[in-house]
Amino acid sequence: MTDTDATPTDESERTDSRDDVDEPLVDSETETILVASLEESTGKTAITLALARLAQAEGEDVGYMKPKGTRLQSNVGKTLDEDPMLARELLDLEAEMHDLEPVVYSPTFVEQAIRGREDPAELHERVREAFEGLAAGRERMFLEGGGQYNVGGIVDLTDADLAELLDARVLVVAPYERPMDVDDVLAAADAFGDRLAGVVFNDIADAAYDRLETDVAPFLEGRDVPVLGVLPSERTLSGVTVADLADELGASMLVEEGADAYVERFTVGAMGADSALKHFRRTKDVAVITGGDRAEIHTAALEASGVRCLILTGGHRPSGAVVGQATEKGVPILSVQTDTLTTVERAEDVVRSGRTRDAETVDRMEALLADHATVDAILGTE
Repeated sequence: MTDTDATPTDESERTDSRDDVDEPLVDSETETILVASLEESTGKTAITLALARLAQAEGEDVGYMKPKGTRLQSNVGKTLDEDPMLARELLDLEAEMHDLEPVVYSPTFVEQAIRGREDPAELHERVREAFEGLAAGRERMFLEGGGQYNVGGIVDLTDADLAELLDARVLVVAPYERPMDVDDVLAAADAFGDRLAGVVFNDIADAAYDRLETDVAPFLEGRDVPVLGVLPSERTLSGVTVADLADELGASMLVEEGADAYVERFTVGAMGADSALKHFRRTKDVAVITGGDRAEIHTAALEASGVRCLILTGGHRPSGAVVGQATEKGVPILSVQTDTLTTVERAEDVVRSGRTRDAETVDRMEALLADHATVDAILGTE
């Protein structure tokens, strides 16, 4: 349990490893916003960078930092998080990567922390020193949280801890599909306390949008949780094209027609043909991943209107009849050498990342925020 969760009955009995480093060091003239998320892949990176760009457009000198690097390609953290690299490019920053991302929160780091080989106080000081250098002379700093807001508790570096350490206001990015999701928003609000600036709901489907605006937002406002934006779902932000997916997977395209279609989710074709057809007909914007030797699954998938492509595993080639049917229907077929489980893991990672790591996506997010959020309230300039 982290200190933010603890509720000791006697303050004199409380021991806190952060007592000597918890005083904020921020220059009072530097406004700091930390963008946190209820879960991974909610558009946190795009929103953080879009807000920074909007502030830049108003003439502000802005900086960026992601205290915990969490989007890694390597267990030991040798491959740096992609988010700070994109921020450095889009915001024209000259900062070093080790300052933009002072803690690499890799699986190896976590293991070492559990074994007592990482000192929270030293890590806090590292974060503070990096922040001080990045914030010097800046009017505003944008901090990006790491994955879920509660990640980092092992070394007292949750997003709530960071907000306290760096004297930041907090914007929470949240998904919403059903009313019970409000519980997660309230839990985050409790964690951040008075530092919470508000919440922005992102990637909201049409079916949930009206309920969110008419019922959920007023309820949260009544609980002192400001709703500062409701951003509608956009295909170009929530999925990837088949062509991009093929590139990321290193797949061969056996059928290229329809490669500009968007994929938002995956399903594995591991059932019988009859069950597969019923299942596929209930899907939308899906890629079917299955063995290259499962001809009956290939045929069933090609009969469903919501299937955007086939990803065939194991390096097997489909029959000529399947290739012909796919070509006629304009459904791409991708072939990979990896097994089905590995392919699913890699493909899901690609779709979770989506296109949040390019300038075009940040540009589009700027427009969404301008149209569907109170940017002045988020930045505290109203």
